[in-house]
Amino acid sequence: MHLTTFSDYTMRVMMYLGLQRGQLVTISDIAQAYKISENHLMKVVHHLAQRGYIVTVRGKGGGLRLVREPNTVNIGEMIRSSEGDTGLLPCLDTSGTCCIQPSCKLMGILREAQVALFTVLDKYTLADLLQQEGALSHILIHPRSVASIAQD
Repeated sequence: MHLTTFSDYTMRVMMYLGLQRGQLVTISDIAQAYKISENHLMKVVHHLAQRGYIVTVRGKGGGLRLVREPNTVNIGEMIRSSEGDTGLLPCLDTSGTCCIQPSCKLMGILREAQVALFTVLDKYTLADLLQQEGALSHILIHPRSVASIAQD
């Protein structure tokens, strides 16, 4: 299964916010840390706010922050939310049609594989992704420190 860039950015935003411990950060902060587009992040942030993972604060001094504790944010749930209800192949979607569907064994195998994927993802939370918090913070929150170490 190939996850979309949207899901990738969703996980990156959540990891960044998880490192911030409830502090307000801006989309610009996150975009600079990961060297990615602010425009793409705006869509991701909107999605995460709609789903209740984060809160956004408008105006001067505004930003966004994580609402839920990292240990309550399930990775499988987040990926399902960001990917939507799509299967590994169009024939696995509810609207998919294929001329060999009545006798195709591939559909069952792919359904089983997709279930297995989400069974694994469901075992983990955002807290699991933040286990190396010091190293992640050093890279994402304090990038100048990483650059100076690389030069030494």
